[in-house]
Amino acid sequence: MTTEDPEFVRKITTYLDRGAAELKAGTAYRLQLARQEALARLADPQRASAMRLAGAHAGAGSGVLGGQHRSFWASGRLWLGVGLFVAAGFGYQQWQGYQQLNDIEETDAAILSSDLPIDAYLDRGFQNWLKRTSDE
Repeated sequence: MTTEDPEFVRKITTYLDRGAAELKAGTAYRLQLARQEALARLADPQRASAMRLAGAHAGAGSGVLGGQHRSFWASGRLWLGVGLFVAAGFGYQQWQGYQQLNDIEETDAAILSSDLPIDAYLDRGFQNWLKRTSDE
C-alpha cells in the first residue's frame, strides 16, 4: 500500500458519506434491505441459486421467462433472425443470377438481330477493333 492510498480512501469515503446523507429515507431503507439480502445470499450460496426473479423484472432481457431459464440458442427470436438472414442471402443470390441471365439474353438477342454476319464476331481483327473503340 502506498502513502497515497489512505488519502484516496478518505476522499472516497467523504464523497460517499455526503451522498448517503442526501438520500431520502425510503431509498436508504430499500438500499439497506438490498444489502441485507445480498449478504444473506453470500452466506448461503444454495439459496441464492434457488431464488428466481419476480415481478416486473422477470424476462426483462435477463433470459428468464416464466421462472424458467431459457438458453440463448433456444430463443425463437434468434432462430427467426437467422432464418430471415439466410432467406435474404438466398433471395439476393437468386436475383443476381436472374440479372446475369437477362444480360446474356439481351446480348444474344442483339447479336442475332444485327446485320453483321456471325463470322465477323469470330474475326480476331474485329475483336481488337471493338476493344480499341471501347477503351477510347
